Amino acid sequence: MLLAIDIGNTDIVFGVHNSNTWINHWRIETDQSKTAHEYEVIFRSLLKSGKINRSELDEIIISSVVPFLASPFTQMLSELLPGTKVVSVNPDIYNKLPIKILNPKEIGSDLVANAVAAYQKFGNLTMVVDFGTALTFTTIGKNSEIAGVAIAPGLLTAVSALAGKAAQLPQILLTRPPSVLGENTVHAIQSGIVYGFTGLVDSIIERTQNELNEKLTVVATGGLSSLIAPLTLNIKITDNMLTLDGLCHINSFISK
Repeated sequence: MLLAIDIGNTDIVFGVHNSNTWINHWRIETDQSKTAHEYEVIFRSLLKSGKINRSELDEIIISSVVPFLASPFTQMLSELLPGTKVVSVNPDIYNKLPIKILNPKEIGSDLVANAVAAYQKFGNLTMVVDFGTALTFTTIGKNSEIAGVAIAPGLLTAVSALAGKAAQLPQILLTRPPSVLGENTVHAIQSGIVYGFTGLVDSIIERTQNELNEKLTVVATGGLSSLIAPLTLNIKITDNMLTLDGLCHINSFISK
């Protein structure tokens, strides 16, 4: 069985894969102050509650965009699953993947995993919109390559920045407001963020399609994809397992 781990700036998502299916998966908060031992306790507890026999985990693949956690997770995995080989998604392995990675040292490993999964599922001319700490748009061109990426602040990042810079504006729960015309502070912020980002997403998709002169298959992933994707004109597919699926595919290519 494969343990796939995606370490992001806000969340750590991990799952156990076997026989072409995900047996279980979890999402926990990223906390750079936690020690290797604390993460080991969390992983051990969640695997146990998910009825995962750790002795059956014989493969590990990990993607991380948080360099500070590289050492704690290396130590944690050596304690949790001693002797198990760990594959790290980094430029050293990109030449084994089915798509070309342009500027390999400047693209996040999570975006590479997204792109591999999208390519395997939908082929060329596909865009992945990932609603994470950053809002990212990764486009696979017609020649099986990552043609380019656009990056904007994520929705929660924008809300936190707004609340942090404006003393009278509160932190809010990000949900769809009853109207674009906010009648109170909370609804006003929700309107600006939710509908503003909906417009941003559609604009980036449409500009990309115009520049390529091609129609794209667009797939959304990430924590807030279910909030924004239904409001857009261009996103018809949502897949919150996309990044983990990509890690699983990458592991299979590396193992060949």
